[in-house]
Amino acid sequence: MSASRRSLHDGVGRLRTRMGAAFVGQRAVFRGHDLHADLKDADWVDLYVFGITGRRHTAKQLKLLHAIWVYTSYPDARIWNNRVAALAGTTRSSGNLGASAALAVSEASIYGRGIDIRAARFLTGTLNRMRDGTSLADCVRVELDRHRGLAGYGRPIAAGDERLEPTLALAHRLGLDGGPHLQLAKDVEQFLLDGRWRWRMNYAALSAALTADLGFTPREHYLFGFPAFLAGMQPCFIEACEQPAGTLFPIPCSHVAYEGAARRPWPPKSSRHEP
Repeated sequence: MSASRRSLHDGVGRLRTRMGAAFVGQRAVFRGHDLHADLKDADWVDLYVFGITGRRHTAKQLKLLHAIWVYTSYPDARIWNNRVAALAGTTRSSGNLGASAALAVSEASIYGRGIDIRAARFLTGTLNRMRDGTSLADCVRVELDRHRGLAGYGRPIAAGDERLEPTLALAHRLGLDGGPHLQLAKDVEQFLLDGRWRWRMNYAALSAALTADLGFTPREHYLFGFPAFLAGMQPCFIEACEQPAGTLFPIPCSHVAYEGAARRPWPPKSSRHEP
């Protein structure tokens, strides 16, 4: 029997897991710990990150992880993913559907989770290559040749990123700003500023560097970032619900630039019946 068929056969009628299980009416196990006994005092972010990484984090580390989420929670319905939550409100959809759809479009490769994982992979991969003797310049040029851009650097709507200063200040106060990935992220920024690109670091590179210095893999960083925008979505949904239905971002016909076929009579002349 092949390995794939054996795996299918072994999976019939049972779930093999190292993550946990619910023994309904008795207890719940979360990564080998009793959820209601061993983890009953866990902070929610502590539990969430423990579920992703299998590691517990210190109070200072958790404070920084909280801030990474808090500092990017903008209740602005013009932002691409928040707009989905707000449109759900103006169409009188449910809050859960609106937030779920908004989080789904947060996977965007340019602005959302896609750029997060690329930034994390670039920083962790570059640090490893530089330890093997590759120069920073060569690492950056390879990435630029491959993607025509550098994940975590530059910003299409503004020259700077207002989230960097408070995040770096907090990391400094917590003593969590001395890691090699954060230093690399700063070195890359300086290389780009000294060169012809003039790109500054944005939040994607900073958050990826900080979590990498906490031991996160790129996939763990990506999964950690999933709820980062959520706190800003619910206010957008609520406000849209409080306004008359359909009045969020209405577009008058006069604002539509139409270049299709000219206006036609209806019904067409060929189908009209003469008396």
